[in-house]
Amino acid sequence: MKKNLINLAGVVMVGASVLAGSAHGQTSTQPKAQTSTQTEAYIKKMIVENVGSGAKVDSVTKTPYGGLYEVRMGNEIVYTDEKAKYVFVGSIIDIKGSVNFTKQRTDELNRVNFADLPLDAAVKYVKGNGKRVIAIFEDPNCGYCKKFRHTLQGVDNITVYTFMYNILAEDSVTKSRDIWCAPDRSKAWDDWMLNNKAAPVAAAGCVAPHEKVLALGKKIRVTGTPTVIFTDGSRLPGMVDIKALEDKLANMKSAPVALK
Repeated sequence: MKKNLINLAGVVMVGASVLAGSAHGQTSTQPKAQTSTQTEAYIKKMIVENVGSGAKVDSVTKTPYGGLYEVRMGNEIVYTDEKAKYVFVGSIIDIKGSVNFTKQRTDELNRVNFADLPLDAAVKYVKGNGKRVIAIFEDPNCGYCKKFRHTLQGVDNITVYTFMYNILAEDSVTKSRDIWCAPDRSKAWDDWMLNNKAAPVAAAGCVAPHEKVLALGKKIRVTGTPTVIFTDGSRLPGMVDIKALEDKLANMKSAPVALK
């Protein structure tokens, strides 16, 4: 898994971790009576200066709760005040309604338009009537992906589009290319993921969509494997058990997409 700039794991309430924004001796103060746009630009500048040159702030947005501003850095969301004096790491939760606003916002930002996925660059697997559809980003060297493929053996009436997302090892590209160039890609992928049976070496002229899939994964911010994408645009990263998968498929709110 890609190491995140700020790790939110295990933090459940905003304010659980408060980091002073002036940790580097920063003494600048925000001018008064700024417009919303100016305030957001100021916050972005201050966060980058204090977090470090490696920080990339994608957006700053004022929230409707507590006068806080949402700061988005890739898949991460943190919060700050209008003077960018403090950074709040964690989730904002409505205690009365037990609603996790941070998770809702993260899910919204990570939503994918399933109909736009280049399914021609994926390995297609159909079981039963295939009416239930998912896409998965997997690496041939991913142990959890192999476990998930075993889980899928117990799921019926499903179509799976597997994007071979080669991010874990140098030979992932070679293994994926051999599988892509096999006479039966779906069988070759399952042979490898379920039984460790390698595909025949690909012909020299055969080209796999490695670069296309890699660019796609980066564009929609897939940071690890396996990652399951559903037709409603939501995703489940990491290992998913059969109950969680069946529950998600059963509770899908969107209509089936028109597949290419």
